[in-house]
Amino acid sequence: MKSIHQPSRESVAKNARTRREFLGTAGALAATSVGASSWLAGSGAVHAGPSFSSRAETVIGEMYESLTENQRAAVCKSFNDPLRKHVNANWHVVKANIGSDFYSKSQQSMALEIVKQLTSESGHETILKQTEYDDGGLGSYSVAWFGKPGDASFEWMLTGRHLTLRADGNTQKKTVFGGPIVYGHGEESSPEDNLFYFQTQKVNRVFAALDPEQRKKALLAIDIPDESDVLVQARDSYPGLSVSKLSDDQRQLVNEALTSILGVYREEDAAEAKEILDEVGGLNSLNLQFYANDDLLSDGVWDMWRIVGQRATIHFRGAPHVHAFIHIQG
Repeated sequence: MKSIHQPSRESVAKNARTRREFLGTAGALAATSVGASSWLAGSGAVHAGPSFSSRAETVIGEMYESLTENQRAAVCKSFNDPLRKHVNANWHVVKANIGSDFYSKSQQSMALEIVKQLTSESGHETILKQTEYDDGGLGSYSVAWFGKPGDASFEWMLTGRHLTLRADGNTQKKTVFGGPIVYGHGEESSPEDNLFYFQTQKVNRVFAALDPEQRKKALLAIDIPDESDVLVQARDSYPGLSVSKLSDDQRQLVNEALTSILGVYREEDAAEAKEILDEVGGLNSLNLQFYANDDLLSDGVWDMWRIVGQRATIHFRGAPHVHAFIHIQG
């Protein structure tokens, strides 16, 4: 893994310029960073939510069937095990890593295939780069089964440094991914070197399109909430700027931002997210929150932001490196 270091004054000055330049080309860059079609438009050909016949769940079932009794004792748990609900940016659900001799070569290949099927083509490339940088590759990550594939309640989970992925065969209705997922990147030299900076670019394009009164509403002079506060919390109102108050052009920029975020993952999960949010007003059910206390280079590029609502929390802490969470639940 690369060494992590603090930026020099010269690099900070350079980065302040390049961040502004990056924002000017954010549309072109982010468009090549995700594989999904417009989240707002959706796709009638994509089932809203996965099933046990989905490719990822199929391989999850095949890998489960290949496990020996000793392996199952170590990595298979009951659906109600409290570890299933644990959320953290850096932890292991079980001790056995994918790349260890605990698994056969065939099982290791199946684990890697599951990750591929849970992500879009470009999202998969990003995840592979992130895991390689942060912990030497997916072989350093761990997987666990909660319940048995095909049961009425089931979940598969991958955990490790800056990554939690879940798949549930849609057994947990109106819960995208099966629960909160985590992503991030340990790059600390400068924000734009982070693999997920394209999402900050997209969200900052929204801010740039706001008028002064809207910016005043969206920009909160507080610290971003703690990472323990990433679960969906249904409230009557939320701090920040309601997307319902935006113009059509501004809402389209929010749509592009959500497309870049959810476009890292398979389209079935993005379609389920759209379906859940459509029940409460779609984009208009969301609030934009930018956190003014953490303008890393004092350049008006907001590295800390949230998109929240009755059914969604997208939390992005962009510095000193990225810790981000997505939780969408009906």
